[in-house]
Amino acid sequence: MKKQLEQLKPAIRQLYDYLHSHPEISWQEVNTTAFLTNYLANEGFAVRTFDDCPGLIVEMGQGKPAVGLRCDIDALWQEVNGRFQANHSCGHDAHMTMAVGALLLLKKINYYFPGRLVVIFQPAEEKGTGALKMIEKGLIDGLDFLYGVHLRPIQELSFGQASPGIRHGAAKFIAGEIIGEDAHGARPHLGKNAIEIGSSLIQAMQQIHMDPSIPYSVKMTKFQSGGESSNIIPGKATFSIDVRAQTNEVMAALTEKIVQACKGIEVVHGASIHLETKAETAAAIVSEEASNIMENAISRVLGEKNVVPPIVTTGGEDFHFYTVKRPEVKAAMLGLGCDLSPGLHHPEMTFQIDALYPGIEILAETIIQTFERMKG
Repeated sequence: MKKQLEQLKPAIRQLYDYLHSHPEISWQEVNTTAFLTNYLANEGFAVRTFDDCPGLIVEMGQGKPAVGLRCDIDALWQEVNGRFQANHSCGHDAHMTMAVGALLLLKKINYYFPGRLVVIFQPAEEKGTGALKMIEKGLIDGLDFLYGVHLRPIQELSFGQASPGIRHGAAKFIAGEIIGEDAHGARPHLGKNAIEIGSSLIQAMQQIHMDPSIPYSVKMTKFQSGGESSNIIPGKATFSIDVRAQTNEVMAALTEKIVQACKGIEVVHGASIHLETKAETAAAIVSEEASNIMENAISRVLGEKNVVPPIVTTGGEDFHFYTVKRPEVKAAMLGLGCDLSPGLHHPEMTFQIDALYPGIEILAETIIQTFERMKG
């Protein structure tokens, strides 16, 4: 396999360079979808796209067992060198490249599929809604195993290391609006100050306590109120809350406590607070069997000493909706060491490009080992 991969390296690097330099944000991955569709069709793969959203799937073989591989295709919108733009600072360009690379490698070695392989190029991971759309389309119905991949920061894994599981936490992003009442700065008793109400909400969130043995956090990440005139007490404000929890159960409890805190503040201040969940991701449910298969693949590619136990992180990933919504699917996500720095979502994120090649080999080996185990 290594010899065939060596022959593919120039094409894989060219593919990565293109994807890296053509980022598109969530639900707008139209050109990315078109490019991947044409690229894969020209390589002889059966590609299917969707009428109502970006993204695509490739299917090889048929029947049972059924194995899936999922990668995300969207980029972030962030300020880079003083200018806001789409930017692949979360590594999705690398994830796409590795998924395509795994397909090319399996084709190159003439692997015969004793079942069905489904490769999902999923949109809108950064919005936390792309996986739900793929589930709605029934793309993972009937799958026995599902694998994913994510580059890991240098603080977790070094180049040459890999982990057979990422235990992401749950994440939720809540948008809120405070509706109080404007007043003259000289007559505060006639108004309901949205800034003071927001301050009360921050204090209330700081007083939320959960089991300290399970990581969690609640914090306000945006607050906007008032205008140009400094002698007007603002009655309205908008805000955002970032909520994190290592388990789905703690996330549900945290959400309820936030709602109750807002209700109490409404009573105290005589104002209204409206909350809306804008995006959310589920905490990981990692299959021990899928993780073991991937561990064997990593060991074969990188050596046993470079296998790192599953990583626990408070970061979120909508990949885990697949197993929350379809618990019969056995899933694991490859954590790939690549000396990524300064960190994920940093506008100047960089990583060792050569990590793509062992990543491709691990994914291909995982797919092969899964089919061979199921066949046996």
